[in-house]
Amino acid sequence: MRYISTRGYSEGFTSAAAVIKGLAPDRGLFVPERIPALPGGIKDPDYKETAKTILKMFFTDYTDEELSACAEKAYDEKFDVQEIAPVLKTEKAYFLELWHGSTAAFKDMALSILPWLLTTAVQKENEEKKIAILTATSGDTGKAALAGFADVPGTEIVVFYPKDGVSAVQERQMITQTGGNVHVFGIRGNFDEAQTGVKDVFSDLSLAKELEGKGIRLSSANSINIGRLVPQVAYYVYAYAKLRADGEIKEGEKINICVPTGNFGNILSAWYAKQAGLPVARVICASNENNILTDFIDTGVYDTRRQFILTSSPSMDILVSSNLERLLWHLSGGDSESIRALMTSLDAEGVYKIGDGVKTGLKAEFYGGCTEMAVSHAALAKLWHDEKYLIDTHTAVAYAVYLDYLAKTGDDTKTLIVSTASPYKFAGSVAGAIGIEKTGDEYKTIEELESVTGLTVPASLKGLDEKPVLHDSVIDKENIKAAVRKALA
Repeated sequence: MRYISTRGYSEGFTSAAAVIKGLAPDRGLFVPERIPALPGGIKDPDYKETAKTILKMFFTDYTDEELSACAEKAYDEKFDVQEIAPVLKTEKAYFLELWHGSTAAFKDMALSILPWLLTTAVQKENEEKKIAILTATSGDTGKAALAGFADVPGTEIVVFYPKDGVSAVQERQMITQTGGNVHVFGIRGNFDEAQTGVKDVFSDLSLAKELEGKGIRLSSANSINIGRLVPQVAYYVYAYAKLRADGEIKEGEKINICVPTGNFGNILSAWYAKQAGLPVARVICASNENNILTDFIDTGVYDTRRQFILTSSPSMDILVSSNLERLLWHLSGGDSESIRALMTSLDAEGVYKIGDGVKTGLKAEFYGGCTEMAVSHAALAKLWHDEKYLIDTHTAVAYAVYLDYLAKTGDDTKTLIVSTASPYKFAGSVAGAIGIEKTGDEYKTIEELESVTGLTVPASLKGLDEKPVLHDSVIDKENIKAAVRKALA
């Protein structure tokens, strides 16, 4: 399997080389030259084995022994439940809980294994330079990447987050992160600006040459890295196998998958699973008030020239969904020239329009829905009060969108909703939604929420307010390159 750029760079790369590079030389994203087919008979819902199967399909230059070692090291006791990714049944839908890892968010599922895939790739490619992981985060990727790469030999990690665009818990998780190779910067700006700044660093050839002179090569832990994206395919296949093993669905029965969506990586992985042969009917793209993806699916016009709204689901407060580029490449039949033109238009004018053929393909594969905070909070509250099942604010967006989809379409296909974070990561908003009076202190609210609900606080979030702040730098978005130079000096 070779990996090629969405923007037409002439050379193809092994998966190991693509994992190391993160971004293609022409600033495109790496995509597999074809989406491989699932082998028959994935019926045993064992997470590690499912992960190994998926990795072997996509990363053919890694040996079975290498992939097995990566999976064994990734999916171990750092997860607080044996099944790694439980599937819970409610009256209306099934919830795939992806937040039982070390940072209580779904990013752990891929970022627990990416460091091992990367360090293995470095050995396979005989890479002698230190790998510097450069990442922008809307909240959860940052902490998960920091936790995954902290003190990993031969690496440095630099994370940028929007200073006023993450929750108090998310920020505290990042700025208290230990590790001799860890660097964290808040930026005065939003996630899109942080992400653009990071992409600009990757495309700066003079900076790359400067860093290589110091023995450093840049890579990424964002979902722009194919090593982040592919491991996410595994949990959709696992969830289907689990539903089948539990007798909830019949062999070959199609399900819907509903994903709360920001940077489009998680939902793209669901689509990859479908293209690989997983029986999926509709992929439901759930957005909050930053509903650019809903509009795009409906109209075929991607227009970022709109108000950026801060919501109670901050990891979805995104207007530039990077992984959408990969999907458009696939839907266009690999037309790199058209993708390059679209992305050039996005960079220059903040807008692009896809052709009718790609638009038809998009609408055939995805349903786009959005919701407001009040509606998602009401859905969260009703689910708790009626069924005593508590979800976080991002999952609540997906649940509210799904309920609206159900009402509008009457589609009774069994649906899997992706639960992306522990309710305690956004305790203030969750507590307010279910009628607990806010105290203004996020950590006291966590204690109150635990007292009222009886649900155990994840170990990684306990005592977080007592940990010392180790990273307090806040910079203007224009100074991201300077910050990278300082961190890697």
